[in-house]
Amino acid sequence: MVGVRQFDEEKLLQQAEGVFRAKGFEATSMTDLAEATGVQRGSLYNAYGDKEELFLRSFARYEARFLGAAKEALAIEDPRAAVTAFLEAAIVNMTMAPTGGGCLTTRTAMEARHAGGRIRDGLLTLMSELERALSTALNRPGSADRLALPPEQAARLLVVFTRGLAVMERLDAAPNALRADARALVDLLVPV
Repeated sequence: MVGVRQFDEEKLLQQAEGVFRAKGFEATSMTDLAEATGVQRGSLYNAYGDKEELFLRSFARYEARFLGAAKEALAIEDPRAAVTAFLEAAIVNMTMAPTGGGCLTTRTAMEARHAGGRIRDGLLTLMSELERALSTALNRPGSADRLALPPEQAARLLVVFTRGLAVMERLDAAPNALRADARALVDLLVPV
């Protein structure tokens, strides 16, 4: 039928995310996306208009999933346990994602200069939301006084640290090495 999508959009967006994670936005072509999803290029263009829109839809799913996991981890009352759980969620996101390894945000941010404004804005929004969630959790009564830094500084440092972890993951750092780095940062930020 004309105008009716003949594919499972959730599955397609998951498969597209895997391609974007593996190759990056710039290196991914509509042909790559068609091959990965099993949907013809013409149908992808009809459904999404262009590669940027398909990326943005994939990224929205990724963002919701990642922020959900981060906020769930940060709901833990104890600041040391919350930061540990947050960092574990970030490591799981980059190492055991169902659509492939790597952090889609960091991969795309490394190309942000060449990406469109909507993509860059999406990245900045995600980083701001992440920093806000961290700051809120670290500002809870009884948490701020346990930190080695003011909550806002600690939140910013954690966002920056997770981007560094994502780069190290791309350089083939084993998950256990990433976890060791995360434990060291937790020890510095929230001393026992």
